[in-house]
Amino acid sequence: MDFRFTPEEEAFRSEVQEFLKQELKPGWEDAFDAESELGVEAHGEFARNFNKKLSERGWLAIAWPEEYGGKNASVMQQVVYNEEMAYAGAPVGFNMGVAWVGPSLMLYGTDEQKQEFIPKITNLEHTWCTLYSEPAAGSDLAAIQTKAVRDGDDFIINGTKVWTSYADQADWIFALVRDSNEGKKQEGITFLLIDMETPGVSVSPILLISGKSPFCETHFQDVRVPIRNVIGKIGSGWTVAKALLGHERSMISDTFGAGGAKDRGKGSRLVALAREYVGETDGGRVSDPVVRDRIAEAEMETRAFGLTVQRSRDAAKAGHQPGPESSLFKVYATELNKRRHELMVQLLGPQALGWEGEGFDDDELALTRDWLRSRGNSIEGGTSEIQLNIIAKRVLGLPD
Repeated sequence: MDFRFTPEEEAFRSEVQEFLKQELKPGWEDAFDAESELGVEAHGEFARNFNKKLSERGWLAIAWPEEYGGKNASVMQQVVYNEEMAYAGAPVGFNMGVAWVGPSLMLYGTDEQKQEFIPKITNLEHTWCTLYSEPAAGSDLAAIQTKAVRDGDDFIINGTKVWTSYADQADWIFALVRDSNEGKKQEGITFLLIDMETPGVSVSPILLISGKSPFCETHFQDVRVPIRNVIGKIGSGWTVAKALLGHERSMISDTFGAGGAKDRGKGSRLVALAREYVGETDGGRVSDPVVRDRIAEAEMETRAFGLTVQRSRDAAKAGHQPGPESSLFKVYATELNKRRHELMVQLLGPQALGWEGEGFDDDELALTRDWLRSRGNSIEGGTSEIQLNIIAKRVLGLPD
């Protein structure tokens, strides 16, 4: 395994760095935070303009073919791009159209569907949300019961989906619906694209304990959707969903496993927190040897995981699609991210107990909320328990 980047890849890194230097002038974070309450999604004016410039360069979906608005980037160019955006803390948000809808259309869509939907993803005309989970299905995706009844050239949809990220801001939905109860529960599921403006679609935001939330509950009451919006074949939605979940879990492992990408050139955030809140002696090292050991352990875990992910990237360069190893990465990356946040709030000590009001600065309050949010990492994208079952069956070959 070769960890070196080629001269071409390093030249591309320089190009990305120069772009970020020009577009993210000092103080840009203040403008972004003022317009985006969550500070992560590209919904504010500054972030939209930034993403529009990415789109114009073909970088919004950089790995896609140029005919679809991408740059046909290699796996390692995508890695370089992701790294530099993370290092800069760029307001790219998470684009479900790029991450999931586009890949599903390229794999399973008709030529007409590709021509209709893909350009509107890369030019930011459409934003998307995903409707998988349901109130009564829990982590068992195959237990969904949102009904799709055939009526001529349409499906009529009735049911409820939950934990829909940014459904209140999306233009289109990609959803799993049940068209039949015959056979195994993984059968009779269809992957369907739905316009949010369709009569009968309604959205109710869900407020989390943190006081902020991207989540919504989405309701369907006699929603009529054309059959032409089925991706793949009717009843084959489970196959499409599995492919997308592999990409989602790989994305989550890249996001949370990076563990401190924004620290490059600044020193570890863990070390900085320890120096500020624990104290420092002996030439700048934190005073508590137990704290030093825990920080070292966290950094070694992050580095080791990064090297393991690199092996997967090498496989991707050879044309290997995400498989059950994405479940392994997802479990480890989210647990690693939770442990890092746990350590950070422990380093803050009493200053991590704030929620609002005096006595705590904005960074301390943000870290406490980030720690609380990290608890959900092992649920989203498939709970850790479900992922461990997948690993047991498909990686280790253990019996049911």
